[in-house]
Amino acid sequence: MNAHSVIDFFRKIFDELHQNIYWLLGGSLDDQTLNWAKLGLSILATGTKIIILLLLIGFVYWVLVYLTKAIKKTFGLSHRYARLLRATLRYLWFVSSLLAIMSQIGISPNTIQATAKATTWAGFYYMLWVFSGQMVSGVLKHYDLNASIEQLLKNLLLVLILVMALATVLAKFGFDIVSIVAGLGIAGLAVGWASQSTLANFIAGIVILIEQSFQVGDWIRLDDKEGRVVKISLRATQILDRDNIIIIIPNSAVASSQVVNLTSKKMIRFDIRTRIGLDADMTAARSVIIKTLQKDEVVLKHPAPIATVADIGDFGVQIIVRFWVAPLSVARIPVIKENLTEKIKRSLEEAGIPVPYPHMKLLFDETAVQDEPITRLVAQNQSNHIKEKA
Repeated sequence: MNAHSVIDFFRKIFDELHQNIYWLLGGSLDDQTLNWAKLGLSILATGTKIIILLLLIGFVYWVLVYLTKAIKKTFGLSHRYARLLRATLRYLWFVSSLLAIMSQIGISPNTIQATAKATTWAGFYYMLWVFSGQMVSGVLKHYDLNASIEQLLKNLLLVLILVMALATVLAKFGFDIVSIVAGLGIAGLAVGWASQSTLANFIAGIVILIEQSFQVGDWIRLDDKEGRVVKISLRATQILDRDNIIIIIPNSAVASSQVVNLTSKKMIRFDIRTRIGLDADMTAARSVIIKTLQKDEVVLKHPAPIATVADIGDFGVQIIVRFWVAPLSVARIPVIKENLTEKIKRSLEEAGIPVPYPHMKLLFDETAVQDEPITRLVAQNQSNHIKEKA
């Protein structure tokens, strides 16, 4: 391809574009029938009509806005309803202006009528979405449900209303909605079959948000994983463990597992174990342990900590110490247990109460005759030797 052919190619495109513009203006390049003066007067007249109509519509809109402000001031109309009324007036002003312009630029009456019906239905669906959103907010607020559920339901309603509005608008312009819906249904089945795990996570996420077995900020234990819930989405739940690592768990796994919510109440109880000697004073040991826990700021004063005997073994008396902490301290509970165990051991040692460890002690009776078994063994060996010689 040489330069001359390239120039001819683009020249042909510009000629066709020029011809199309000429036809649009009402003339023809073949007979040169375009009257520029007449065309200018026609455009000016049409523009003048459009401006007059827009001014009239704008005046009516301004009067209605003024009346809305007067009604709000006189009858004490709430700000939410006043804002909704102004939005409705703005929509009516836009639709009226659009129809006025379409009526003056030569668009067919059928198209204008279809546009009017479509915009009316679109306004109806907009009002439906606004009032349904307020209704959902009121119901969820009444039942004290999660804000995530509110957002989810609003999104589902928005998608449903958008689909219905789009189908209605397309129907007004002559589209076959049944065929479109059937095609979308087949495509939806194919997508749903290909993404079964995603749908399972989605449904499980909805169940988690509705049941509210745990919320964002709760400390949960899920099988061998434990951490604070930082996000609940429709696909997965994210928890932050004690090592500051985000763990992302699919909602289907969360819904099918045993979940322990450690912070669902105002306080939670933990326990640690310690040991004292068999001959130690139990009352004194219990007093030392309780005083040690009462001095710690993390341990709650009410309910008070308790120390009871768990077991009496070969190496000492095992004591179980139970104490309560606030939900905010659950993330630090391993460190809290370690510190309390160290403090209890130190306090018991300072009070002179022994903390035993597994050991074995052998006791001998010095008054017993130690060589008697050996004498009997030597005599027996000598008797056996005599018998062998015989």
